[in-house]
Amino acid sequence: MNASEPPGSPPDQPVHRPRRRAVARIIGALVAVTAIGAASFGSISSATAGQDIHSSLTIVAPAAAGGGWDTVAREMQQAQRANGLVANVQVVNMPGAGGTIALGNMSRLEGRANTMLVGGTGLLAATIQYNSAATLDDVTPLAVLFEEYDVIVVPADSPFETLGDLVAAWQDNPGAIPWTGGGSFDQLVVTDLALAAGINPVDTTYISSDGGGEAVSALLNGTAKAATGGYPDNIDQIESGRLRALALVAEEPIQGIDIPTAREQGFDITLANWRMLAAPAGISDEETAQLTELVEDTLATPEWAAAVERYYWTEQVMTGPDVAKFLADERARITRLYEEMG
Repeated sequence: MNASEPPGSPPDQPVHRPRRRAVARIIGALVAVTAIGAASFGSISSATAGQDIHSSLTIVAPAAAGGGWDTVAREMQQAQRANGLVANVQVVNMPGAGGTIALGNMSRLEGRANTMLVGGTGLLAATIQYNSAATLDDVTPLAVLFEEYDVIVVPADSPFETLGDLVAAWQDNPGAIPWTGGGSFDQLVVTDLALAAGINPVDTTYISSDGGGEAVSALLNGTAKAATGGYPDNIDQIESGRLRALALVAEEPIQGIDIPTAREQGFDITLANWRMLAAPAGISDEETAQLTELVEDTLATPEWAAAVERYYWTEQVMTGPDVAKFLADERARITRLYEEMG
């Protein structure tokens, strides 16, 4: 479960607070977010103005340090530095609203080819969930890099030995099987499984957790009975025997991962947590080609190959016109799932 994905639900509102104090806090939070965004925007603007992409590049991670998007940005930075692909490459973290604050700032850098934004399924989902003013139509998609797959897990002492066992109990009483996950992407996977099992997603119980550690705690203390989350985030718990993996959410079995797919068990769910890179809008065809070539050169480095192996990523590289069609298809798919969630 990845911390970089947008939250599944807003936090509980405080009770018995004076209205004036609540309003003040909301205004203060908005001012803080705006200030962070403006500061980061200024940093990017000054760092990228009028310089060649091979001399200076900024990679924006639309989340705090330590999450999935940040990991992609820093692994790219390391690969580019180690191989002399870019003389000066920096990573800027710009968290907030599932990545849409960074996307909004990126949309204001029109014509500046020295910046790349890390995105993916979670960012696309956030633009739909929050109905954000900026969308992926406001940037220049460069490439889809890889897919990371969710795994469906239960506590090791759970009575559910297979995905079929879990789904059967869920069908009998949807509200009695509370699920958890680290964000909206994980909730989308649960929604997709519910639809495949003939369960109304509105009838399900989903407890949004703030990251993988909290979700594992919810499983182990009995608050939740099943969870979905990124395989890399759960592998240690699975290998230690604390969690039992029931299914991998992937189109086909993945070499090196000894977990049957949901599709193999009769549930055709394949929603993947893919990652992508985008540049600002308004750049030339030549600049787009140069940036795409830089991405491809980065992916060909031994440092990037080591990262792919280390994080159990499945490379699914896509560039050019294929990216636009892929994004359109994924947007339609995710929009449908949000509609089903109510």
